Amino acid sequence: MEILSAVSKELGINVNELRLLSGVAPKKYKVYTISKRQSGFRLIAQPTSEIKRIQREVVKILSSKLIVHDAAKAYKISIGIKDNAKIHMANSYLLKMDFQNFFNKIKPALLFDKINSQGVVLSGEDKSFLEGILFWKPGKKRSITLVLSVGAPSSPFISNFVMYDFDAYISNWCAVRNISYSRYADDITFSTDEKNKLFEVPKVVRFALSSCAKGISLNESKTIFTSKAHNRHVTGVTLTVDGKISLGRQKKRMISALLHKYTLGILPKEDILKLKGFVGHALYIEPSFIARMKNKYGKDVIHELFSEEGM
Repeated sequence: MEILSAVSKELGINVNELRLLSGVAPKKYKVYTISKRQSGFRLIAQPTSEIKRIQREVVKILSSKLIVHDAAKAYKISIGIKDNAKIHMANSYLLKMDFQNFFNKIKPALLFDKINSQGVVLSGEDKSFLEGILFWKPGKKRSITLVLSVGAPSSPFISNFVMYDFDAYISNWCAVRNISYSRYADDITFSTDEKNKLFEVPKVVRFALSSCAKGISLNESKTIFTSKAHNRHVTGVTLTVDGKISLGRQKKRMISALLHKYTLGILPKEDILKLKGFVGHALYIEPSFIARMKNKYGKDVIHELFSEEGM
């Protein structure tokens, strides 16, 4: 597979210029932090617009040759957190696990090993190009470590691809044991209707990581076993006792309270923007709830909300 020449042709950039860019690209990232949903901060490293353009083209080329497993649900067109949650909504027992610093644990050696395992041959020049264009060099100038960054448009596809062998191993292991499995980026979820069956899963996951995804490890503090007797959530979606998916009571109360203020004309402008986002999310996860809100606050309230000037 000729990658460097294909990128050159598609983007109209001279091959020699691409070589030079790949050599300096790992340091052309803007680094900042954002707050995580629950606690702590996430480090974002975002490449320059020029590097992003090349990364997107590289992904277009690679994605036509490299396979991502069906168990991977994140970063796929027309698939989202709702589809991921639906896999587990009918089962009584749930196990959630999480990878430690997922993107930053993926290095060039793992990518090239997985490309080779799928029978795709790369020249030395293409390997050097991909290493520079797709990976970020964090830390001090003398650092030689290259990792995937959270913030590069190419990282989602690369992360999904390098986990193919892991996803295949775990999926096959689960299939013969009547366990449902899915992975949404660094969140992996297992469910079943058989009590105590999930307790053996963590050991199998550790083995699969050590043999199929070297360098990636579990965040042991985020391993959670739960059942229908407790609140169950999969990638932010609530699984109800009667085997359905929901926004959850807390989010519903919050949206209802904001809509009430909106109908009274006392909701601040910045909160109207937030309400739009919440309503859009609700329409995706649980449209029947928004139907109830229309009955409660007026059938035109949602239309009026999204017709707000400057919104």
